[in-house]
Amino acid sequence: GADVIHAWTIPAFGVKQDAVPGRLAQLWFKVDEGMEGVYFGQCSELCGKAHSYMPITVKAVSPADYEKWLAAAKIEYAEAPTTVKVATANMTKVLENEAAN
Repeated sequence: GADVIHAWTIPAFGVKQDAVPGRLAQLWFKVDEGMEGVYFGQCSELCGKAHSYMPITVKAVSPADYEKWLAAAKIEYAEAPTTVKVATANMTKVLENEAAN
């Protein structure tokens, strides 16, 4: 939840970053050339009953693949969407009920 500490951990990279409510956190790491791939982690701070349902996935790509993705993302996300989805009162209630369980 928004009121507890979480921890972003990827063991393969040897990194762990606490996520403290109300604070900005930054973390960086370098994936060596030839080590591109998908890496997995987990929230490593006991944070409530949904703690075990907080998987982390990082896709490490080559600089060339990143530049290709960035160019496409700039085009795709450069403009505001033409439609905006707004939660209805019923949907808000469903989300509140799910959060309470």
